[in-house]
Amino acid sequence: MSLSQLPVAKHNWHCTYSAKQVLENEARVAQNQQLALYQLMERAGSAAFETLQQHWPNAQSILVLCGKGNNGGDGFVIARLAHLANLRVTVLLTCDAKSIKGDALLAYQNMISVGVTNIVTNDLIEQVKLFSGDVIVDALFGIGFYGSLAKPMQGLVTAINTNTADVLSVDIPSGLCATTGFIDSTSAVIATVTVTFIVYKQGLLTGQSANYVGQLILADLLLGNAFTQQVTCHHYFQKEYPLYNGVSFLTKRLNTSHKGTIGQILAIGGGVGMPGAIRLASEAALRSGAGLVAVCCHQENQALVLNGRPELMLAPNNVKELVNASALDKAKVLLLGPGLGQAEWSKSLFELIVGSFVNSSKNENIVIDADGLILLAKTNYFCNRWVLTPHPKEAATLLGCDTVTIEADRFHAVRAIAKKYGGICVLKGAGTLISDGHIVVVNSTGNAGMASGGMGDVLSGIVAALILQTENYFVATCLAVYIHGAAGDIIEKEQGQRGMLASDLFLPLQRLVNLHIE
Repeated sequence: MSLSQLPVAKHNWHCTYSAKQVLENEARVAQNQQLALYQLMERAGSAAFETLQQHWPNAQSILVLCGKGNNGGDGFVIARLAHLANLRVTVLLTCDAKSIKGDALLAYQNMISVGVTNIVTNDLIEQVKLFSGDVIVDALFGIGFYGSLAKPMQGLVTAINTNTADVLSVDIPSGLCATTGFIDSTSAVIATVTVTFIVYKQGLLTGQSANYVGQLILADLLLGNAFTQQVTCHHYFQKEYPLYNGVSFLTKRLNTSHKGTIGQILAIGGGVGMPGAIRLASEAALRSGAGLVAVCCHQENQALVLNGRPELMLAPNNVKELVNASALDKAKVLLLGPGLGQAEWSKSLFELIVGSFVNSSKNENIVIDADGLILLAKTNYFCNRWVLTPHPKEAATLLGCDTVTIEADRFHAVRAIAKKYGGICVLKGAGTLISDGHIVVVNSTGNAGMASGGMGDVLSGIVAALILQTENYFVATCLAVYIHGAAGDIIEKEQGQRGMLASDLFLPLQRLVNLHIE
């Protein structure tokens, strides 16, 4: 069963949409709610100004940069409200006022009517450089923007980013694609806070957007529920700990539970010179609730893998012995790839495990990571019972492209991998994506401190352990990704980002897998 077969209303994922979906449907949804588009603009500008007041309550001077479209119209509303609240307001207009039309023109006229007079249309870059006030409001481009910024606009964006004032972006940081999160130009506005309207835009949640969005706030303008009810959603935002009917997908264990009923994982990896990856993955699986973990690694690594963790078991380390071993038959979940390498030993194990798995009638699952993915890319294997966990470079290998292509549209990439190879793909990175080829879940947890060796190995172990303990391997994967990032966030809060080790996550992991269980 995939997420698409679960009653969405009963779990706490939030719908998120592409720019095209919002642009094509917001007017219709507003009309169905008896709401004129100018009223929607007023709500948006009011919500943005309220956000400004909440985050900068002592602000006395603001600079509002407006384009000629509806995003600029939101900026005019903000400028009007700021003037009425006795803030010093300067409006920089990137177009001739005569070119403003429609609802944006009405907002402009209403701004003028309350006495906003400091409106500048020339030497905008210099004006931004000279601004010494509190907040710059970015209302240049809305979610309809895509492609590259023109050179004069690039200069303006650079001036914004080098000014010491904080920045509030309206709906989306100008220069960022609301659908992909990609920046197809030299720069985009780096916001301190972004307030987005009605529903989450998927491009704000993953990839390059992490460097530009700042703190993200959703103001649904009292239209969000109607929008999600009337517009089909294929992408979801995993903002909180994933729950179903208010409780964890992980159920309380019976008092008679034992290691056999919980189940065993067979972890295969740890080629010559690489004992750490499979050790991290295996211990993460134990800390995440696996009953038993047996490790198949190269003979020279066996002592290192077991050192200090006697709870791990050793499985045979070659194909001939592993075929006849009980570890392969007993395992309910397989984990293949961490530190596996590309040697002949590695390839023979890969062919044994994956070949037998694809042709097996057993209802087991396999998690493939790291070197296992590189070897998979050289095959035509397809299976609906595995979870693939690539980072962008590995994703590029799986799809036969480069990492720039992957990062240009992470949503397309994660779906494409799941469709090409089957099962579930976890595309790691800022705003990790999980997809079964049809729907995509965007994760919210994790931080830059997790950019260190072994973090992906820990994730693969968590995924394997939670699949072992749940009936739905899609939601198990989503929960694993959330918990992995949340463990890193706990370490960041307590110790800071720099110096965070993958093994630091083990103790928070144990706490997190026990949350919300009744």
